[in-house]
Amino acid sequence: MRESKGVKRARAKKIIRELKKAYPDAKIALDFGNPLELLVATILAAQCTDERVNMVTPDLFKKYPTARHYARAAPETFEQEIRSTGFFRSKTRSIIGMARALVDTHGGEVPKSREALTSLPGVGLKTANVVLGNAFGEQAIAVDTHVFRISQRLGLARSEDPDEIHDQLTDVLPKGEWTLTCHLLTTHGRRCCVARKPLCPACPVRALCPWREKTKIR
Repeated sequence: MRESKGVKRARAKKIIRELKKAYPDAKIALDFGNPLELLVATILAAQCTDERVNMVTPDLFKKYPTARHYARAAPETFEQEIRSTGFFRSKTRSIIGMARALVDTHGGEVPKSREALTSLPGVGLKTANVVLGNAFGEQAIAVDTHVFRISQRLGLARSEDPDEIHDQLTDVLPKGEWTLTCHLLTTHGRRCCVARKPLCPACPVRALCPWREKTKIR
């Protein structure tokens, strides 16, 4: 039987409550000290682990402390500085283009609106929401690979489009906990509900999960 929106919202609250108990340390894994650093780190994190990004950014942040520094960066040099994060040519174009747009349009400052952020080169909805939720303290849903996978396994959303997953989750999750919920789902995805062979028998929300392909208890 199809789950009503009210029932789904109630189940989502229970899921969040249990994930809070299981992962009291859930937080963003990227290291940053200001909105610009988080914006750069999030762009670098595309198709790359946060751990690898955190190895690259300390030197990067020292060399490029402002948007103007990134805007003046030599692409050939910058490519080599971020090479280990993968897709370094496209990420170089995005970061330098983003920085130039910040300088030209926003006085070198990272804007606080979703519309302004997503108008920057290389910044999509997920990246904008990461910055809004973690640098500016707003409630925002960032659909990374873990949130994308787990929200569907838990039956909270269903789509092949991350932006559609975002829109469905905004209608199901309690708005006051959007940012934290993303951290909880991401942490759950890394530690338990992994892509292959999830640890379903040890899952803290197993009883609330309708996924038919659960790993069986042996």
